[in-house]
Amino acid sequence: MPDRSAIGLIYAPLGRDAQIASSLLREAGMRSLTADSLSDFVASLDDSIGFAVVTEDALRFADLKPLSAWIEAQPSWSDLPFLVLTNRGGGPERNPAAARLLEVLGNVSFLERPFHATTFVSIARSALRGRRRQYEARLRIQELNDGERRLQTAMEAGRLGAWERDLATGTLTLSPTCKTIFGRLPEDAFSYAELIGCIHPDDLERVEAATAATLETGVDYAIEYRTIWKDGSVHWVEARAQVSRDRTGKPLKMVGVSADITARLEAEEHQRLLNEILEARVAERTRELEEAHRTVMAEVAQRERAEEQLRQSQKMEAIGQLTGGVAHDFNNLLMAVLANLELLRKHVSDDVKARRLIDGALQGARRGASLTQRLLAFARRQELQVGPVDLGRLVVGMEDLLQRSVGSSVVIDTAVPDHLPLVSADANQVELALLNLAVNARDAMPDGGRIRIRLHEVELRDAAGHLACGRYLVLSVADEGHGMDEATLQKAVEPFFSTKELGKGTGLGLSMIHGLALQLKGDLRLKSAPGKGTTAELLIPVSTAISTEADIETAVAAQGGLGSGPRRILLVDDDVLIAMSSVDMLLDLGHDVVEAHSGQQALSCLADAPPFDLLITDYSMPGMTGGELAAIARARHPKLPILIASGYAELPAGTTLDVARLPKPYTQDQLALEIDRLTASGAGG
Repeated sequence: MPDRSAIGLIYAPLGRDAQIASSLLREAGMRSLTADSLSDFVASLDDSIGFAVVTEDALRFADLKPLSAWIEAQPSWSDLPFLVLTNRGGGPERNPAAARLLEVLGNVSFLERPFHATTFVSIARSALRGRRRQYEARLRIQELNDGERRLQTAMEAGRLGAWERDLATGTLTLSPTCKTIFGRLPEDAFSYAELIGCIHPDDLERVEAATAATLETGVDYAIEYRTIWKDGSVHWVEARAQVSRDRTGKPLKMVGVSADITARLEAEEHQRLLNEILEARVAERTRELEEAHRTVMAEVAQRERAEEQLRQSQKMEAIGQLTGGVAHDFNNLLMAVLANLELLRKHVSDDVKARRLIDGALQGARRGASLTQRLLAFARRQELQVGPVDLGRLVVGMEDLLQRSVGSSVVIDTAVPDHLPLVSADANQVELALLNLAVNARDAMPDGGRIRIRLHEVELRDAAGHLACGRYLVLSVADEGHGMDEATLQKAVEPFFSTKELGKGTGLGLSMIHGLALQLKGDLRLKSAPGKGTTAELLIPVSTAISTEADIETAVAAQGGLGSGPRRILLVDDDVLIAMSSVDMLLDLGHDVVEAHSGQQALSCLADAPPFDLLITDYSMPGMTGGELAAIARARHPKLPILIASGYAELPAGTTLDVARLPKPYTQDQLALEIDRLTASGAGG
């Protein structure tokens, strides 16, 4: 069937190259468009172009500035593939001019004439596959941006119970917390008509007027009104919202938050009545009034503290849910990035520069994976992998990365003593914490300066706060920046608090580091003063365990190493991008792979012959989860080994099936080791 998703753009003004290329693409089921001039070629470039075919002769003496400008202006997700037809190949030895085209075009493949039609079509299809992956990346980026906008709106409104109203369909979506504000259970259905129906009749006109004003003028929606629950009780609700619009300014949805303020208003009314009584009695019983006042006020203060703690707990729960969802989706994207980079690295083993670039990309992607793990930990969706860590080696190994991260205007001065003991920590999270502290220090010195990183051992002989007695390593990061006053210092580790400009920081860095320190049974201490810089000290307890590297090597040797033979594997993942990457890794390991994109499709495959040696499935899938699929597959094929891949550290409550687990994102070596372990033992758990 002809491919209608993208177009091959051809610019070959000399000879019959354009006609031949167009004919070959048409026979292969790919659409094409031919440009008569370079200006027409550049004008035709847009997101619908899947790849471009040009001849070296047409570009050799042309002004490539307009083409170069278009390439540089591509959005972050786009890297248009170019197929250049040349008479002398694309290597610098035979064709020095090709280097100029490589520099201008970027993503380019050279095809030397005369070429075989099959080779041309194969390269064109490969370019189109790469372009499709870019389109997938564009969709994912848009989804992340949409999620970020929803999160930002909720934070600005002071999120408690979240809701969205689709203005086109009238569909109302509420969080479980928001449903309880209107007297419903979290699992109850609750439509917009039901919401309007539960508003107190005396307040309904005000609510509708406020909604209309928000939609017409764009002013923020902010109102307090009464609702009547199913049991007849009256409750006060405070609602705030903003309108989300498309690129043309058309309103799409209202996104907002609601809070039950009944207790607060009752307390205020109660206080008002008490004040009236106290004022009436002040003349005759001053002493009794003062005593009574000290006693209704203690009660009010206690109630207000309880209400504030409840609001904070609800807010952090809601933020954690959103953070965990976004981080899990980003984890899936990193899974595809890491898998493709690992496979690509194997195919450029002789290209030193390409290996260096790929290693850099892998390192960055792994940093991103570490960040998502920290976000999942913040959302209580991920556990730390704590073990003995050589903190001095870790700091020294990060020197190059830290210097690149802070830029040339900042000097990093590192002092790490020899023979330091190991600490009990998660190495990835400590690396991320150190990187965050260095970047914060750089941001505090906009004109440049010096960052001092120090490592030393201390021993606490007396318990201090939540710290137990014992030995600790102190990792300190000090800057020469503008510093913080005492009030700012007290708020520095609060979630989403930031001294940076809007859009320059999330306000999660120090909060995550503080949370990490507490999880490691350590502490984060900040010292600062205006004009005198800031020093951050991360205390981590010294490990009482030995390094497990030798144990790991022994375990691998006991298994006989990796690669015990090809297996027939059924891989199930509803995300096409993740499935494609995982299949490529399995094929590269020499396995025979069948791919399915749903639980039902996987069950159909399991019913076919020949039998499979292993089932690998994602957990979070629509229709049928990986846990449900595993339960059915285990019942039908009791001896089939099963491996569930998930971005969360633990499967949801109620998942009792004994199966093996592989956390996302995983490497090819981790995948190979787990496959060998499962298939060698012949067990699924």
